[in-house]
Order: sequence, then C-alpha cells, then structure tokens
Amino acid sequence: MISMRQLFLQHQAQTSDFPLMIEVEKAEGIYMYGSDGHRYIDLISGIGVSNVGHRHPKVLRAIHDQLDRYMHLMVYGEFVQGPQAQLAQALCSTLPDRLNNVYLLNSGAEAVEGAMKLAKRYTGRTEFVCCRNAYHGSTQGALSVNGSESFKNAFRPLLPDVRVINHGAIPDLEQITERTAAIILETVQGEAGIRVPEVSYMQALRARCTQVGALLILDEIQTGFGRTGTFWAFEQFGIEPDILLCAKGMGGGMPIGAFIAPQEIMAVFKNDPILGHLTTFGGHPVSCAASLATLQTIQEENLLAGVEGKAQLFKDLLVHPRIKGIRNKGLMMAAEFESFEVLKAVIDQAILNGVLTDWFLFCDNSMRIAPPLTITEEQIREACQIILASIDEAVA
Repeated sequence: MISMRQLFLQHQAQTSDFPLMIEVEKAEGIYMYGSDGHRYIDLISGIGVSNVGHRHPKVLRAIHDQLDRYMHLMVYGEFVQGPQAQLAQALCSTLPDRLNNVYLLNSGAEAVEGAMKLAKRYTGRTEFVCCRNAYHGSTQGALSVNGSESFKNAFRPLLPDVRVINHGAIPDLEQITERTAAIILETVQGEAGIRVPEVSYMQALRARCTQVGALLILDEIQTGFGRTGTFWAFEQFGIEPDILLCAKGMGGGMPIGAFIAPQEIMAVFKNDPILGHLTTFGGHPVSCAASLATLQTIQEENLLAGVEGKAQLFKDLLVHPRIKGIRNKGLMMAAEFESFEVLKAVIDQAILNGVLTDWFLFCDNSMRIAPPLTITEEQIREACQIILASIDEAVA
C-alpha cells in the first residue's frame, strides 16, 4: 500500500528539494506528534500562526458551535453574518478610533493585495515604497513590494512604479513623495531576521507620510495578535497607520486575514467601480468564529502580560559560544549563528531531538524562535536545553 509520504512526494506540489517530511498525526498546545509517536516542541507556531497554541479548547469550541449553524453562505459583504460583524467590531475595539472598518479575507497576501488596491484608489497615485529585505507575500502584487531581488527576479515583470528604500534609515524617507500612494512596511521586519526600528524612525515615517499625503500601510501579519507583547506592535512606537494588515496569528490555526482602515478610506471600494474589491471565501464564518475566540483568549488569559518575561527567559538560557546574539521584539526572536551551514546542522539535530525551529528567508544564519504565547517557563527551559544540546551535537 502506498504510504502518505509517497503520496506527498508524488502528488503534492513541492516548493523545495528538501521538505522537512515530518508526518504529524496530532497537535496540542505547543506540541506536535509524529506518526511514529515522536513529540516535537513547536517553537515557530506554524510560522507565527498558533499564537494561542495548537487546538486551543476555546477555539475548537467556537469552530464546533459555528459548524452547527452554517458555513459559507454568500460572497463577502452581501449578507449580515454574525461571525463577521462580531469579529470586525472586536478587532476595531483593539485599535485607535480612526481604524474602524475591516475587510476580511483568506490570508496575509490577500490583505496586502487589497490594501495596495485601496491605497491606489484612494490617493489616485501609483507609486509604492517598500523596504529592502521586506517580505509581504508571494502573490504578484505582494511580491512586487518584497525587498529581496533574489526572491522576485525570476517572476518579473511585476508591478511597475515600486521604489525600495533602506529600513530604519531616516534620510531615505525623503524618497516618499507626492507621487507615492503608500509605503508598506513591516512594523518589525520578520524574514530579514527580526529587525526592530527605532521609535524616532517610525515617528519620522509617520510625519513624512502625513506631509506628502501618502498612506502608511503597516504589515502586522506576523507581529499582530500579541506576538511582540502588545496586541499590535505599532502601539510601542507612538504612531497609527492609515491601513493595518493582519493574518497568521489571527485565526488560531484557521485561514483568515484582513486589512483595516478608516471608513472614509474604505468607502472608495463602493463606487467607480462598484464592488471595487471582491472575495468569495473572505471572512469565512468558521474562520471568523475561530478568530474571535482567539482574540478573546488572548485577552481573557492575559497572554500579553507574559510575553516579555518569557522572551527574557529564552535570552537568559540560550547562552552558547556558537550563538552570536539574540534579536527580539517580544516572542518574535532571532538567534544568530556564524553561518547557514552551522545553523542548518543545529536545526536538523534539534528536530531529531524534538524541537522544531527554522531560519529566515533573508537571514539564513539566524534561528527563528516564535513559540505559542501559551508556552510555560518549564517548557521554555526544556526547549532551550534541547537546543543547547543540539548545538553541541551538531558542531562536535
């Protein structure tokens, strides 16, 4: 009989020649369990998705309750559906008053695409500004504002009229002009290896956008829903975006994304043309129910309060001559090694020992650490012990 691994390799599209090939039978909390019974500590939360852990009971209950009512009914925005409306209200309650209108979608890349259309339509301008080593998704519009040429060159031609500047460089902000529809920026750069901007830079960025009439799109697809210790990372910089993007940790494991803007900006999708942005499955009621439960779980279990202490414990414990330093904003962390070759050996050994980590697309000598916010101190100690042992075994 053909095995599941053979089916995976023969019939499922592959994106590399070396997939991890872990066959997971079950996941619970911070753990995943292989078909052979092997247990893995998930230190990357499915790449920033499982902020409340795998299969959180409150999220499962919300999914089951919604399944008993209805699933897909109609394309987005036509029917009054409780899960969508309640989630939109709950999201707005976490935000400044101006950010009061939510467009629900299926993913982060779709949120980027919708926000780019919105910025062009609202401003009447065509230029976008993005940052080097930014990652905003792999669809063609989102890929156009990615900041890594090696990642996008094979897919050109992409959108024209995109300008790339250096993240964190205040002099480069002069390149945002009256031609610019929007600058799109990760509040904390993720795939660049966790690059945290200075408060002064973010405030200068906000001032420059206001000065020239360009919109500020903040990509909080990785940083949102508590990852950095506040519900939204931008709260820590004393600014507000014009359009906010979220996905990943938003769904508690279900696929969902959104872009959020003031009602007067979002209203341009109503006319010239009517139905200016469309999605069939965006705001799927089951995903919305899961997202609302995720949001409420973060608040009710006060998960934000533990983020800084847990991050500090990782930094205190992960001390080794091979670790050159740790960058972080909350539980969005990068442990730097001397080279990709050393890091890859450590990651492979850690997986064998029961800890799943990863590297970054544009920083392949740094280990990604982004566990569920629910991780306990005891679990952090166990994970760090395994990582340190794996370093010794890998570089022996």
